[in-house]
Parts: sequence; structure tokens; C-alpha cells
Amino acid sequence: MEFDLSSQPEIVQQAYAYAEMGWDLAMSWLLSPAAWSQFALLVLAWLLAGLIARRLRPALAGLIDPGDKENMFSTPRRFVLPFLALISPLLAYALTGIGESIVRSMFDSGAVIAFGKRLFLFIAARVLVRDIISDPFLKLLGKYILIPIAALYTLGLLDAASVALSETIVGVGNIRFSVMTLVRGLIAGSLLFWLGQWSNTQTSALIAKNEEMRPSLRQLLIKTAEFTIFAIAFLLLMNIIGVDLTALAVLGGAIGVGLGFGLQKIASNFISGVILLVEGQATVGDYVELDGGEQGKIVKMTARAAILETFDGRWIVIPNEDFITTRVVNYSDSGSANRYEAPFSVSYDTDINTVPAIIEAAVATHPDVLDLPYPPDCELRGFGDNGIDFAVEFWVNGLDDGPNKYTSDVLFLIWNALRDANIEIPYPQRVVEIKGGLPQAGT
Repeated sequence: MEFDLSSQPEIVQQAYAYAEMGWDLAMSWLLSPAAWSQFALLVLAWLLAGLIARRLRPALAGLIDPGDKENMFSTPRRFVLPFLALISPLLAYALTGIGESIVRSMFDSGAVIAFGKRLFLFIAARVLVRDIISDPFLKLLGKYILIPIAALYTLGLLDAASVALSETIVGVGNIRFSVMTLVRGLIAGSLLFWLGQWSNTQTSALIAKNEEMRPSLRQLLIKTAEFTIFAIAFLLLMNIIGVDLTALAVLGGAIGVGLGFGLQKIASNFISGVILLVEGQATVGDYVELDGGEQGKIVKMTARAAILETFDGRWIVIPNEDFITTRVVNYSDSGSANRYEAPFSVSYDTDINTVPAIIEAAVATHPDVLDLPYPPDCELRGFGDNGIDFAVEFWVNGLDDGPNKYTSDVLFLIWNALRDANIEIPYPQRVVEIKGGLPQAGT
């Protein structure tokens, strides 16, 4: 049946032409004995593949599944396990390929069986996206990119679509490029930067597990790996979409000069951050106090600044440059201990020669008080108005604030030790003299 579509838009005429070609192809297949034999081979290949897969999958699953065992091969084996769902369509594809050579030798035709092979690949792609891929981003790419491409390939329209996209030119100003370049760049960019993010996560986890490295060196290696991975991904993307890297180098040089003049502070903070990570004078987990009075625990170090968390839960953002150009007190560097002291007084009626031994023994019972670099040391500090002043010095690994209350615990130990030894802790006493005597009652 013929229709006169000369007055219709070009896209309607093209759609009709493709529909007419499809109709003619379908009719030729339906009326051809060779086509029917190829259909029969496709059905046979699918049934045979299903039968083999039904018996093969449980055996392979038992062989690959590591169960509760944990070793260097457990993770790869768990990764491979979901791909067993592809056995059936891939077996059908392989069996169809064997049948195709037989059909072509008999009928000198294999269009139907070639279509069936592509159809089995489409089914495999659909199973991959639906049942195997679990990452949300990759599933999105598979649903809206891989499945449509597989469908076009199955219908034999992939080459035509590729040519049409390559011939469609778009421009922005003086820049002109084909839609195919844009699509290729979008797909490649998505995959490259997802792969870069995954590689960065795995590399960071691997470096973080190495306890032998200093924390600052681990942070530096993590940042270096992150920069390197995404730089390589960016350069590969530029190469894939056909951007001249020489022009990119010139542009990068110009941007670098502009950044040098306009963003000196940012550049200074970035370089200061690298120096901090290399030298390790302050790193994540250290408690620091700056010359300006800011103090807290470093919870994060970025390319521009360090973030301190105070004991009251506030975050302070400190530029990296301040750690280089000002005085910084690090209470946690290299795991060094900190010294504190707890003052107290005893009555003048006390035999002060016995006090140091009693207090030092009591403070030494605290589980966090150290014997090195020095054990608890009780010192006589002076003779006060109300009593004799002492202080006990002690060393601990940590800070006397936030979750730790070392001085408070030590004062409790001092109180209990003095009470058990019947040593009085004095309190202020005053003698009041009333000149002229007390007034008489009724006067």
C-alpha cells in the first residue's frame, strides 16, 4: 500500500520509510523457509541455554560464594557472584553463534539469527542493569544510556543514529562541535568521574588503614591521590572529546597567573596546608591553641583551612597560613603526655613530713596517671594564712577538659586520703575583737 507523503514534514517521510522497510523485512522473514529455520534455532538456543544455566548456576554459586570466610579473595568472589545471572542470555548468544555458521552454510542467509544474537545481548544488558548493578549512579546510566544503545543495536539502527548525531552540528560562539561529541563526552565523563570517585574512596581507605604512617603523612597521601586521580580523569576526558591539550596548557598557564595575583591568600593557605601535612606539626586529632586564643581539637584539614572543634561543640575555621606564621601550642603532638597539678592545704597541726608520701600513693592509684616521664610529685608550696599549701603534680596522656576530668578525680583522691589519715583540711578562721566591750542589755 502506497501513501503520498510528499506534503508531510521530512521526519514523517523518514519514519514512514523505516516503517516500510521493517514491514518488507518482516514479510520476507515470514514467507521464507530459511527464516523459519533460524527462528527455530533461536528458540532452541534459548531453551537449551536456560536448561544449562539452571544446572550450572547452583554449582558455580557454591564454588564462588565465600560464605562467612574472610580472606583476600572474599571481596572479589562476592563481586563476581551476582554476574551469574548473565549465564543464560550469554549462553544463548554463544549457542546462536554456533547455529549461525550452520544456517549460513545451508541457506546462505543469516539475517534472522543475527537479529536473535543482538536480541540476546539486549536481554543480557537489561539483566545487568536490573539485577546486577547496585550503585544508584551506574544504574541510572544503564537505564537511560546502555539500554537505549542496546535497543538501537538490536534493531540495527545504531550506525544510522551515530551518523545522524555526527552530522548534527551545534555551536556556542566560535566553538562548533557535533552532537555525537557531546554525547560521547557526557557518557565518558560520567564513567570516568564515577570511576575516579570510586578509586579515590578505595585508595583513601587503603592509606587510612596503614597505622605505621604518621596521620599527617596519611592525609597528604590521600589528598595527593585524590588530585592525581581526578587530574588523570579530566585529561582523559579532554582527549576523548577531542580537545587540544596544547591549547588547554596555554589556558591553564593564563589561569595560573591570574590566580597568582588575584588569589594570593588562597594559594598561600594551600601551600601552608601542604607544609603542615608534610611536617606533621599539627594534624587531625591534635588539640592546639593558637596565638590569637583559638583552641580546640582539629577534626578536619582541607586545602584551605583547618577546622577546630571546641569542648562546647563549636567549630572554628582557621586558615592554614595561621599555623605557619603564628605561634601554635600543640597539646597532643607525637603522643606526648601533659602535666597538671592539683593544689590543696593542710592544717598547721599536721606533721607535714608525712603528707607527700600519702598523697603521692593516693594519686598513683588513678588509672590514667602515668609513671613516665615522672610519677606523681607532691610539693610544699608555702605557708598560708589558714594552712600549709601543697600541690601534687601528675602526668596524663590527654587533656584535662571535655571527656576527661583528671584534676577533679585527683582532688577526690586527695580528699579521701587526707580523711583516712585524719589530716585536717583547714578553712578560713577569723578573730573578731570588739573594742569597748559588748553592749549591756537594756542599755
